[in-house]
Amino acid sequence: MRESQHNITILIITLLCGLSAYGQEVDENLPYWIFFRDKEVTDQASFNPTEHEFPHLSQRALDRRALLGTISGPSYGDVPVSAVYIDEILGPDVKIRTVSKWLNAVSIMAPPEYIEELSGNSLITKTKRIHKVSKRVIKRNTRDDEVYLTDQDYGASFDQNEQINAVAAHELGYTGTDIWLLMLDTGFYTNHLAFQQERIVAEYDFIQGDSITSNQEGDPSHQHNHGTSTASAAAGFIDSEFRGTAYECKLLLAKTEMVNEEIEAEEDFFVAALEWGEALGADIASSSLGYLAWYTYEDDLDGETAITTRGVDYAVSLGMVVVTAAGNEGNTDWEHIIAPADADSVISVGAVDALNVVPSFSSRGPTADGRIKPEVLARGVATYLAGTDSTNDFISGSGTSFATPLVAGACALVLEAHPSWTPMMVREALMMTADGNTSPDNTRGFGLIDVMAAINYDFGIVAGDVSNDDELNVSDAVLLLEWVLSDTELTEIQFEVADINNDLQVDILDIVVLVEWILTL
Repeated sequence: MRESQHNITILIITLLCGLSAYGQEVDENLPYWIFFRDKEVTDQASFNPTEHEFPHLSQRALDRRALLGTISGPSYGDVPVSAVYIDEILGPDVKIRTVSKWLNAVSIMAPPEYIEELSGNSLITKTKRIHKVSKRVIKRNTRDDEVYLTDQDYGASFDQNEQINAVAAHELGYTGTDIWLLMLDTGFYTNHLAFQQERIVAEYDFIQGDSITSNQEGDPSHQHNHGTSTASAAAGFIDSEFRGTAYECKLLLAKTEMVNEEIEAEEDFFVAALEWGEALGADIASSSLGYLAWYTYEDDLDGETAITTRGVDYAVSLGMVVVTAAGNEGNTDWEHIIAPADADSVISVGAVDALNVVPSFSSRGPTADGRIKPEVLARGVATYLAGTDSTNDFISGSGTSFATPLVAGACALVLEAHPSWTPMMVREALMMTADGNTSPDNTRGFGLIDVMAAINYDFGIVAGDVSNDDELNVSDAVLLLEWVLSDTELTEIQFEVADINNDLQVDILDIVVLVEWILTL
């Protein structure tokens, strides 16, 4: 009897091993990044934009870069990845997922042994596994069948707008008009009445490779739920029923996250969507997505390591404001923020409830290198949002996912009021006017935002200090002379600094006054 049981046990183990081997064989192709050494025709040091064409860049994107970016005009990051290099590393059964100009990399599906064979290729600087594993869901939706109308224009969305002082901005006419907002999420039910088709500039499904971001064949039934809710919080509008924070902004919709039972991480699609939206001319990107399962806090959440973090920082350098969720890990063993919230140029967002109390789930800072996170807070408990059961469905949701688009919408209002403010200026204005700006910590960051206070924020401008070195000297006079003689297009801040005699012009008279000041010092 015992021998028979022993034989059965061996048989079961053998079958299980066979099934395991079979599973590995079926799923042998895995996603990887392949990073190249250069772009074949040029490298970073020798890059000359006049030697290349950039048909993918819109004039709107170029104008935004010139006005707001630390990188202006076409850059090395806009040069296409070498097709020759890609062809060389592609095997017969290797499939391309995405190509990133910014990272000079391609993501592919390939077996691990194939990646090992590439390790000695001189064209490649490194390879990196793209992790595709389930993680904790950021969304926490609950049905809210009874709508309490607190205001005839906003419906139940009034409180979340009023809490961040967005209603006052709306009353002054700031509604996000002409601001382009890129949403990165799971998909979007664009038939919902909260989304007007004329405000949707572009859509792209990075998962299936088409322009349909609502559910289609092959998608789980709830694929577009999360994105519909986040996009509505930022930009939805139904008169007397619902208003997003920037309810007249334009939308670019990027479907980047696969949904099964939980959200799966698709970092390469995230970066591809940032590049797509930036090239089209997006002013702001909002992401309620995040990644942590394959990272360690101490080694990777340092603002330098995660793929999405690097993508976010590059997008900001091109003049695009980026807002992202801090995460819902506050009451888990991880506790901290998730990537790309660790980026040093991003606006990461935590949650508060109706009483301005941070819920236990909202992720805490700091970053691994000690920077305070999150930057700011907005309503992320019982936030009123568009649902997907019908074209007029609404739900109540909790999570930093839903605080994030409220802040992204706030950024749109600030940019509408100050179109020449750079991403870092918008970030500073929100942080320095939030309710905890004098005593920031790693639970509340700098606190609950105040849209009107951010719009009215004073950067401490010193008239005449055009070189921004906190001194008035001959270098200021020389630079101001260059501006006047070359008829340089000045930002709003530069103009305020340079218009020394307050006659609403920057000309030779301002130089005369500045020289007199310098001589009397």
